[in-house]
Amino acid sequence: MVIIMNVDATAENIKEVIAVIEGAGLQAKVMEGSQQKIIGDKTRLASVPIDALDGVEKSVEISKSYKLASREFHPQNSVIDVAGVKIGDGTPVVMAGPCAVESKEQLFEAAEIVKKAGAQFLRGGAYKPRTSPYAFQGLEVEGLKYLAEARERTGLRVVTEVTTVEAIERVVEYADMLQIGARNMQNFGLLKEVGKCGKPVLLKRGLAATIDEWLNAAEYIMNAGNPNVVLCERGIRTYETYTRNTLDLSAVAAVKHLSHLPIIVDPSHGTGKWRMVKPMAFAAIAAGADGLMMEVHPNPAKALSDGPQSLTPENYNEVMRGVQKISAFMKAEKITSMDI
Repeated sequence: MVIIMNVDATAENIKEVIAVIEGAGLQAKVMEGSQQKIIGDKTRLASVPIDALDGVEKSVEISKSYKLASREFHPQNSVIDVAGVKIGDGTPVVMAGPCAVESKEQLFEAAEIVKKAGAQFLRGGAYKPRTSPYAFQGLEVEGLKYLAEARERTGLRVVTEVTTVEAIERVVEYADMLQIGARNMQNFGLLKEVGKCGKPVLLKRGLAATIDEWLNAAEYIMNAGNPNVVLCERGIRTYETYTRNTLDLSAVAAVKHLSHLPIIVDPSHGTGKWRMVKPMAFAAIAAGADGLMMEVHPNPAKALSDGPQSLTPENYNEVMRGVQKISAFMKAEKITSMDI
């Protein structure tokens, strides 16, 4: 349940409510805002007259298993600030760059390309979880250093994947945003630890995850103390074999209804084919996504990872022009994809 305090509730009022919750053997979480909210468990507080306590406006039951990520708990859309770049404020952001950091020269060239066309983030994997143990696994710490250097050169924010608990400290040192990849969406130990890291987290949907499982994964991060979570729809595995995955754009509308967290879309992994990235990127923005993540490589034919789904600089520029036009048109015409 959520306990909503009156605007003029005092610190003593809040302490009293917390004491009652803790007296029932529960943990209280205080969320600051225009009205302070305290979360607890209604089942175990059923016999406690919470609404009669001083300073309490009302208590509201939350039916979802993901409390902190639920729109029932937080009706307003969350805007996540990543080193000064806002995600979820109505202007789509773009995260672009190579699948893997292969060399300093490759990364710096890609960074200049994505920056010039209007991206706000440079994406690139220093740690690469691969299906085959013989595939390129990434440059690790060396790759992180290259990403940080590219940020200094371009001003782009850096988002990169963390694959193990042991690597979190190193990635936090160099990145502005930590990415949890699809294969680690339910690595609960990793989710708990990034919840303590102090940096915003990009949480990709698992290969076969339901939306409920995805939002519960976000709950692990938020429950550990990190409210700065952005979701990323990257396609799910179905019986279709033409595309790498099936890009579930209905997830954008579903998440917008169920959660206050921002959601972006990755049409590169969602389709696995560079020719399909443009139409799916356009569709994602029209569906109300808060941004895009796209793979861009100076020379996809020579990429060490995911070349077939990577955009050339020319194709990337074309996609960006279209995305900017669609976004501007929707904003000018006051078109919203859905009523929350």
